[in-house]
Amino acid sequence: MDRHSHISVPEALAIDAVDNNLCRMTQDYASRPYLPDPSTAPELFEDILTRRVVAYLIDLLLIGGITIGLSVIPLILGLFTFGLSLLSLAFVVPAAVVIYYAITLGSPRRATVGMQAMDIVLTPTRGQPLDGWMAIFHTALFWLTFWISWPVTILFALFTPRRQMIHDLIMGTLMVRRSPMMRHWRRSGRTDDYHDGE
Repeated sequence: MDRHSHISVPEALAIDAVDNNLCRMTQDYASRPYLPDPSTAPELFEDILTRRVVAYLIDLLLIGGITIGLSVIPLILGLFTFGLSLLSLAFVVPAAVVIYYAITLGSPRRATVGMQAMDIVLTPTRGQPLDGWMAIFHTALFWLTFWISWPVTILFALFTPRRQMIHDLIMGTLMVRRSPMMRHWRRSGRTDDYHDGE
């Protein structure tokens, strides 16, 4: 008898192990039944793209303020270093972006100031925690795809049922409205796994 023959795997687990990778990239509700379904919970996705754009503009204003604040020190030091400290200004914008998104998107609220103002929240879809590092990677991928071709990024979301952009699918995240989401999980009797990221 084969020494491994005594090991049995429940059929459901075996199927799950085979289909797990396929489910990660599919948008089919039957394959991912614990994700909110736009057909049964449309309030979670109401005007979600418009809200994301407005939230992005709000965040840009705040990042601009942080950038100006961080630029003051190099400008002042430039008077005493014959302009050498002005070279550090090249790192000010990236630093402002990283600091802003790490503190806001990587916080327990899972949302930037703009996102909170527009009542939207970023949630993981693969059961992984949404920590500061994932927030940074999500942001970096967003800026990369958005600045390469923002029309394609937005148009792409129009053809996904949950209005996910390219970087959302790659990182395994979902943007939904926060207040309806809380009501959705309470109504379905499930814990708020996708908000807490635990």
